[in-house]
Amino acid sequence: MRKSGWLILLAVGALVAGQAFGAGDPAAGKAKTAACAGCHGADGHPPKGTKYPTLAGRDPAELVAAMKEYKEGKRKDPTMQMMMKPLSDQDMENIAAYFASQK
Repeated sequence: MRKSGWLILLAVGALVAGQAFGAGDPAAGKAKTAACAGCHGADGHPPKGTKYPTLAGRDPAELVAAMKEYKEGKRKDPTMQMMMKPLSDQDMENIAAYFASQK
């Protein structure tokens, strides 16, 4: 295979990998999750016996969609709506990437 063919394969592979892992930065997301830890746990595992969902290992797209629905008022929970209000779309992507990266 010629050099240009390898470069094209490398570029396509990087694009696919980027889409698979989402646009979020887990390190930046972790820095934004202090308020989440009280209910969902610092690593996305809520305290046993609580009603809060586990966020660790979830699909980042699913997490972002849920956060946006709370922010837009489509999901009704006053605490979550308040928590999502100041977050940008990038903040949500980062937070989702962090929780998705947890075991």
